[in-house]
Amino acid sequence: MINPETLATLGENEALKRTVSRLKKSENTIVGSGDDAAVVKTSNDRFVVTTDTMIEGNDFKTEWSSAFDLGWKAVATNISDVAAMGAKPTALVVALAVPKETEITWLEQFADGLQAAVNHFCPNAEIVGGDLAQSNQIVIAVTAHGDLEGREPILRTGAKPGDILAVAGTLGQAACGLSLLQSGNQDAISAYDDWVNIQKRPMPPIQSGIEATEATSMLDISDGLAKDAARIAKASGVKLTINKQALDGYCARLDDVADRLELKSIDWVLFGGEDHSLLATFPEGATIPRSFKPIGKVEAGEGVFLDEADLPERGWDSALSTDQ
Repeated sequence: MINPETLATLGENEALKRTVSRLKKSENTIVGSGDDAAVVKTSNDRFVVTTDTMIEGNDFKTEWSSAFDLGWKAVATNISDVAAMGAKPTALVVALAVPKETEITWLEQFADGLQAAVNHFCPNAEIVGGDLAQSNQIVIAVTAHGDLEGREPILRTGAKPGDILAVAGTLGQAACGLSLLQSGNQDAISAYDDWVNIQKRPMPPIQSGIEATEATSMLDISDGLAKDAARIAKASGVKLTINKQALDGYCARLDDVADRLELKSIDWVLFGGEDHSLLATFPEGATIPRSFKPIGKVEAGEGVFLDEADLPERGWDSALSTDQ
């Protein structure tokens, strides 16, 4: 039996070469991977940049997520932040630290996941560089850049009383998938694999963010509807009221799983997080993209309410979690 090639046996330079060779080039890139830094074109003198880190044991478990899953998720979770600013993702830099016994095939599958997500969400973007190092556990750090294409960035501070609160993308599905994985019930995991897949490979509505040109505020729902809505409310100095009936459809999709696990679907929808959908506010009478569903309104005051009930600022906190 031939021993598989690993990072230790192949060396960092050759391993990086083999991994990078699986990534495609983009017309936005002037200088890509191979130099000390990349050079990327923009349509004007402004661009957005964001970064995020995923750590084994805290943000994911390798027994649940494949290398391909992790590559996909690393891209999706970062470009959703770019889209939340109203920008078009153009370039990403990926730094990866793995144990020395990591097989090269794992690195190649990770790169394939990165590229598959880029192809799906932002085919004109490119992974323009990064780093590969050894560590005791897997650490993935991604920096994503986006082009505003002459538009103003959409911030969290612009919501005004009278605005409509709307969401694009899924709610509660990633949290439902996580609960299924945590249950260890293989029959349930197989029966509801759609929700498990949303947890492993999020589907952020990237184009919706780019199209939300009339939004007064917007953010990526990474930590849960209640917690992220509170961020807009605080930043804009307003009160957000969510219509509970508007969430019925999101809950109904998850009720069967919730009953099976003896949990409440509304908790996933309000507090679950990790769907990486977009929450935005639009002036009354504005053209709201069809992908956004109105779920509430902006009023004078402070805090976030579900109908008349004050919603706690509760949700996903990666700094405290060891469950993924």
